[in-house]
Amino acid sequence: MGKKDLKKMVKEIQNNPDVSVKVKNRIQEFQILNKGDNETWFNELCFCLLTANSSAKKGIDIQNYLSKNSGFSTLSLEELTEALKRLGHRFYRRRAEFIVEARGHKKIKDIIKEFDELTEARRWLAENIKGLGYKESSHFLRNVGYHDLAILDRHVLRILNEYNLIEEVPKSLTPKKYLEIEKIVLEISKEMKVLPSEMDLYLWYSRTGKVLK
Repeated sequence: MGKKDLKKMVKEIQNNPDVSVKVKNRIQEFQILNKGDNETWFNELCFCLLTANSSAKKGIDIQNYLSKNSGFSTLSLEELTEALKRLGHRFYRRRAEFIVEARGHKKIKDIIKEFDELTEARRWLAENIKGLGYKESSHFLRNVGYHDLAILDRHVLRILNEYNLIEEVPKSLTPKKYLEIEKIVLEISKEMKVLPSEMDLYLWYSRTGKVLK
């Protein structure tokens, strides 16, 4: 098992028209979000704060519910904590704290647009938004329309390990280690002429059978 085998696996998924259409549609949704305002981007930032050590499906359900009344921006800490608890988030208190603290950067689109380099924008997010590491910072940037970063979640790491592209699944990722492993995914994406954002969706589908965000 190696890079050639992984590329073959991804190619087979690409050749499934149902999946490829879903991936293309998801990429278009990210492009639409890119044109959104600061509030739209902050909403997506909160979604990414919710998905860390949780499920994307749970994050989507909570986001859809709280977006109806701008709950991410308006609820008090206690109200938000109670809402997350009621909606079934495992880490309801801590995530509520992260979201309330992130309100100090509600003009998140304006902030990100100031960066010339995407990697610098990611580094800023990881260093300034409590609850975001490199993985969720990459996740957020992908969801708001930036395609050149890899999202190294547990699914992707396990796939890379199974295809002998990394020796083991790391228990934690330092920024240095993240960049080392990310380089592998970016190289494969380039060789296959697939956007890293698309590659993530195909790899995620290979594990879950779903094309989420």
